[in-house]
Amino acid sequence: MFIRRMLAVLAGAILAWVSLISSVPAAELPESLTQELANSKYVYIATTRKSGKLGKPAEIWFLYHSGAVYVASPPATWRVRRIKAGRTQAKISVGKPDGPSLTATGAIVNEPDVLPVMFETYAKKYPDDWPKFEDKFRTGLKDGGRVLIKYTPVKVSGER
Repeated sequence: MFIRRMLAVLAGAILAWVSLISSVPAAELPESLTQELANSKYVYIATTRKSGKLGKPAEIWFLYHSGAVYVASPPATWRVRRIKAGRTQAKISVGKPDGPSLTATGAIVNEPDVLPVMFETYAKKYPDDWPKFEDKFRTGLKDGGRVLIKYTPVKVSGER
């Protein structure tokens, strides 16, 4: 009986936390940062370790769409493992590891309408490499070999 009651309390706390996280509004990005995101080939994502410190920024292909940064990663990557462990905060630097940056909340999402936009963007942004990786992205996002991550900005660097 005690275990059932504790599980119910835990489930309620999780639902409240998810509701709170999903209700946090996205940060309004300055035009200069929006332009950087539109013109940059890469972002560098540093995710939150167990210690609370940020890991080493990893260069990754990305899509900036509808105010969010989307990436597709294999489930074994640290960024995915950390999101699954509840450490969703990340620092995203644009263009280079010490470039303009923002803090964002990452979530593994199922947004099939984003995939055609991502694939089209990747084909234009990475014309030399996309043909080599296109099948891995398309197949992986269908069979679970890759997951779609949505990073929603919560703070632009330099904001208080």
